[in-house]
Amino acid sequence: EDFDCSEFATQIAGTIQDFDIADYMSKRDARRMDIFMHYGVAACVNALKDSGLEVTEENGHRVGVAMGAGIGGLATIEGNHHKFLSGGPRKVSPFFIPGSIINMVSGNVSIMYGMTGPNLSIVTACATSTHSIGIAARSVMHGDADVMLAGGSEYATTPLAMGGFCSARAMSTRNDDPLGASRPFDRDRDGFVLSNGAGCLVLEELEHAKARGATIHAEMIGFGMSGDAHHITSPPENGEGARKCMTAAINDASIDPADIDYLNAHGTSTPVGDKGETAAIKRTFGSAAEKLAVSSTKSCTGHLLGAAGAVEAIFSILAIRDQRLPPTINLDNPDEDCDLDYVPHTARDATVNTVMSNSFGFGGTNASLVFKALD
Repeated sequence: EDFDCSEFATQIAGTIQDFDIADYMSKRDARRMDIFMHYGVAACVNALKDSGLEVTEENGHRVGVAMGAGIGGLATIEGNHHKFLSGGPRKVSPFFIPGSIINMVSGNVSIMYGMTGPNLSIVTACATSTHSIGIAARSVMHGDADVMLAGGSEYATTPLAMGGFCSARAMSTRNDDPLGASRPFDRDRDGFVLSNGAGCLVLEELEHAKARGATIHAEMIGFGMSGDAHHITSPPENGEGARKCMTAAINDASIDPADIDYLNAHGTSTPVGDKGETAAIKRTFGSAAEKLAVSSTKSCTGHLLGAAGAVEAIFSILAIRDQRLPPTINLDNPDEDCDLDYVPHTARDATVNTVMSNSFGFGGTNASLVFKALD
């Protein structure tokens, strides 16, 4: 919709409709920001509203922000590069740099609310917002803050990004079937569908949340990280890095693998990635893998890159709240190497107490989160 994609191998993407940044901030400030910042700010505003927390001069120093992105302000970079080529350096916007760099979601949100606690951004490709949530939670645990806003945002459906992913043959080319293009664990999967969006969680020290009467959706009890040290874009087929990551999160939570009721998989719909993650789940959970419910919500949303982990953490928490498992749609012909319970086609009612959410990124960077219902 935003540019002529007729020469691109992939001509489909997941875009945000009916969004107005003026609902969240002044148009004057918004004009100085890339669209990924608009989405990130909106996610933070909505998360803070849901939390019921009021940031004041008295508590602002105990509230921080950790919002990241996998790519950042690529649309702004492309636009200003065009201005530079056509009109020279004087045509480049004075807001080009602060309007495109990744840490400015955190920066702008902190300014909007007077949050003077930890202010940071993490960039780990498609694992960005999962790492952001994990590191932010540890900041709370270590006493750096009472409350952290954490997650990620992305706007990457630009000509340059689409061209790069097309050249890498990473995306689905089912241009005649956009709704069926993202099909994790299916025999006929052929790559991911690039999407835009943002997600943010409010992470709060438990007693602090209880004292103010907050509605607590879940408790975060585990966080794990690992590296593949294998390839710049492809994971190992045996899923060793993912196994180490999930195991680290389970150990951090002080639970057994069998205690996890649902796993939100990274599940991008790539041939190598889905197979490797399935192998990793089997190795991590052992015999418990046979009873574990696994799904990839990317089948519904597409791949939000640096925002994916936050959105999927929210889906995982909602599975606890609603006692309902999100499905893996488009799983018409399961791959023989992908033989777990992927909750195919439709959502399923279930008893859900403890959940895990996985995110893996280019460069072999892995992160897993574990949440449980509050006792």
